[in-house]
Amino acid sequence: AFLGLSTPGFWLALMLILVFAGYLKWLPSVGMMSINVGPGFFERLWDLAKHMIMPVMVSCASGIASWARYQRSSMLEVIRQDYIRTARAKGLTEKVVIGRHAVRNAAIPVITILGMSIPGLIGGSALIEQIFAWPGMGRLGINAIFSRDYPVIMAVNLMTSILVMLGNLTADVLYAVVDPRIRYR
Repeated sequence: AFLGLSTPGFWLALMLILVFAGYLKWLPSVGMMSINVGPGFFERLWDLAKHMIMPVMVSCASGIASWARYQRSSMLEVIRQDYIRTARAKGLTEKVVIGRHAVRNAAIPVITILGMSIPGLIGGSALIEQIFAWPGMGRLGINAIFSRDYPVIMAVNLMTSILVMLGNLTADVLYAVVDPRIRYR
């Protein structure tokens, strides 16, 4: 997790391009689709999936690393609680104690971070879109700012606001799933 947080996204992107596109030649280096892709639906879908692997890996690397650190610190805090000791004293197996009691309660603070990190994907995606030559919202927003295209800037801000609301809604729904004390009527 520490390595994922400390590695800059642009460096990871360049190293992935160097290894997987340069040396191994397994994946395409840039773009959204190959020029010579066939006309079939599944051929185009497979080509798009191959082009998505590296940008998705770079986008998810730091997010997963930070979520893992939050989950770990939350688990260490929950493991020391009295109800975990009580569950162990009742004779429950360690798998049940961890799976049913500890993980569910430790996930509550992580859900907040998960819900609020969804809008950050747009802001953090601009650099990744530039490196991998992908058309996307982050790149569109930056180009609109530099060219003073106010309607596009407002549209990108509106989309970011909608993502913030969807992130909060997702977090609220996940709260109700994870925490039995919270129920919406």
